Amino acid sequence: MPASATFIGALLGLGTQMYSNALRKLPYMRHPWEHVLGMGLGVVFANQLVKWDAQLQEDLDKMLEKAKAANERRYFDEDEG
Repeated sequence: MPASATFIGALLGLGTQMYSNALRKLPYMRHPWEHVLGMGLGVVFANQLVKWDAQLQEDLDKMLEKAKAANERRYFDEDEG
C-alpha cells in the first residue's frame, strides 16, 4: 500500500507541474528541479492521505463500538433490572 501511494503521489506531483507549465505555455521540462520538488510534495501528500484514512477508519470503528455498547446498555440492561 505505501509503495502504490508513493508512486501515485509522485505522478500527481509531476503531472501538476507539467500541467502548470502547459497552462503558462512554457516547455514541459523548463526547470527539472521544480518537477522533483512537485514529485516530493505529491509523495508526502499521498502518504499523509493514506495515514489519515487509516486513522479515520480506526476512529470510526471505535465510535461504532461505543455506540453499540451504549445501545446494548440502553435496551438490554433495563429489562434485567
